[in-house]
Amino acid sequence: MFPQGRHPPGQPFKFSVLEICERIKEEFQFLQAQYHSLKLECEKLVSEKTEMQRHYVMYYEMSYGLNIEMHKQAEIVKRLSAICAQIIPFLTQEHQQQVLQAVERAKQVTMGELNSIVGQQQLQQLSQHAAPLPLVPHPSSTQPPSLSTASSGLLALSGALMAQVQLAKEHRVAQHGESRELTPSRSVSSSPAESLPDEQRTGLKRKREEKELPGHSDSSGDKSDDNLVVDEVWKILAQALLPQLKLLFFPLLHRPTQWPALPPPSPPLPHQPVTPSRQAPDPARPSRSGHPRARQRAPTAPVAFESHPHLRASTLSSSLPTVPGGKTAYSFHVSADGQMQPVPFPPDALLGSGIPRHARQLHTLSHGEVVCAVTISNSTRHVYTGGKGCVKVWDVGQPGTKTAVAQLDCLNRDNYIRSCKLLPDGRSLIVGGEASTLSIWDLAAPTPRIKAELTSSAPACYALAISPDAKVCFSCCSDGNIVVWDLQNQTLVRQFQGHTDGASCIDISNYGTKLWTGGLDNTVRCWDLREGRQLQQHDFSSQIFSLGYCPMGEWLAVGMESSNVEILHATKPDKYQLHLHESCVLSLKFASCGKWFVSTGKDNLLNAWRAPYGASIFQSKESSSVLSCDISVNDKFIVTGSGDKKATVYEVVY
Repeated sequence: MFPQGRHPPGQPFKFSVLEICERIKEEFQFLQAQYHSLKLECEKLVSEKTEMQRHYVMYYEMSYGLNIEMHKQAEIVKRLSAICAQIIPFLTQEHQQQVLQAVERAKQVTMGELNSIVGQQQLQQLSQHAAPLPLVPHPSSTQPPSLSTASSGLLALSGALMAQVQLAKEHRVAQHGESRELTPSRSVSSSPAESLPDEQRTGLKRKREEKELPGHSDSSGDKSDDNLVVDEVWKILAQALLPQLKLLFFPLLHRPTQWPALPPPSPPLPHQPVTPSRQAPDPARPSRSGHPRARQRAPTAPVAFESHPHLRASTLSSSLPTVPGGKTAYSFHVSADGQMQPVPFPPDALLGSGIPRHARQLHTLSHGEVVCAVTISNSTRHVYTGGKGCVKVWDVGQPGTKTAVAQLDCLNRDNYIRSCKLLPDGRSLIVGGEASTLSIWDLAAPTPRIKAELTSSAPACYALAISPDAKVCFSCCSDGNIVVWDLQNQTLVRQFQGHTDGASCIDISNYGTKLWTGGLDNTVRCWDLREGRQLQQHDFSSQIFSLGYCPMGEWLAVGMESSNVEILHATKPDKYQLHLHESCVLSLKFASCGKWFVSTGKDNLLNAWRAPYGASIFQSKESSSVLSCDISVNDKFIVTGSGDKKATVYEVVY
């Protein structure tokens, strides 16, 4: 009826079951091929992403190291310029002209010229098998050579020393590959470092012997051989250049001058892990001056100064400059344009009224779990410690061994308490932590009980604050929001939104009109409580773990993940930077008088600081990370919570 191969119009196609299965099979194979192709593309993109991330981290570390080196070289230039400015007035007119010409010539030296000179010196010394360079002192009866000649001699000396240490390194590596049974003395004696003076050779030998002792370990874990060689270069240069400088300048002076002791510069080690190098003093053993033994200060006003605030070398005392009296520097004043200047501490920095001398440990409260939150009552009789799933109440009014007088089971059993705050009347306690619910406890009842619970949408609360009139509670949430609660009606009033990551810490200004919050998004924000809007935002390069507002001034102390403590002014761009912590600053609290504050960190330290410029008052070392702290309202007691499952009560001694 119809031609063969043509389908009648208006009638649907009819396929057999076999044809349908074949078509389904073809479609499935096609989709499977597409899936495999897309999977390969996805794996390729993931590998490219990983490679880009690796390159990004590598470039970031390179830029970080270059930035540190730039600051280091700028500081060295400042110091050398200051030394030259002090020395030039004591020279004769002829020598003054020579020095000024040499300084101008030094400013015009390019990197190409410097590299060529150093390369020539190294090649020359290598060709001579690292022969020692004779250092001939200037006879007192003859005129000293010009500064340009001396500078070339010093440059030749540096090249020779670099070549000698390089040969020592190569020889040591070759010996290590041939035989591992050589003793440290044989390894040192067979190296070309024998051509060095006795004092330098002895120093290198002692360093290598200590390196190979079984019980000796570097503070950074496994320090590379390259870094060891760099340290040796700097030490040899410092030991050899200082006598040359003295011989060069002393005959030119009209009258004798006392030379300051300059510490040898230490090259930056940005990629090595940070390890604490200072031993904290025992706060229970004050010195005669009233301060801990490791923190004794001269009667004159010291100047605290650190040349590299972001550099945390493993041996802090050798890598940082020292202030008069041999103390390491730790305090900066940072101007609006970012310039760091030394902080001159006033004479009453550690001796004024209301400034403590040290702290004496009174009680140890064995909580049984890591203590993430602590608070002390206004009467100073009770201490509250928050751990995993509960808050324990301690009566510290009487001496003797302490046991908890009550246990308040909060949240879930496996969730940690992150913050607990007492209302001013001491009758209510608000607890927040790794849960979406805040608990309000009635402490005035015969047995403490939960009288209300406040539930938000955030999965956790990191910090709490109470308004001065005790009517409002503020909670820092893990989603970045700041939730405002009405305590009388137990209702949510408002949310401050701005942090792009968890809000970690909070404090209120002394008049209760402004709220300060810090977050894991590297920002500190100020909020107007009357208008409900953000007033200020301060951006940092590190996460914010803690902060506190000074009760008697316009200063805000901020504890960083980078181990810095920064003191910001509420209205001015000026600020202070403090660098005594070796690791992240986990908690911070101002005294009620506003003259001092304390900070605690992962480095096991409790530091007390003078506000706002940061003179160190005292320091206490605990056995584990100090996660939380509080100061009594009368400024007589400090409470800390630590990672070794205990809290510690200190008495502040004035």
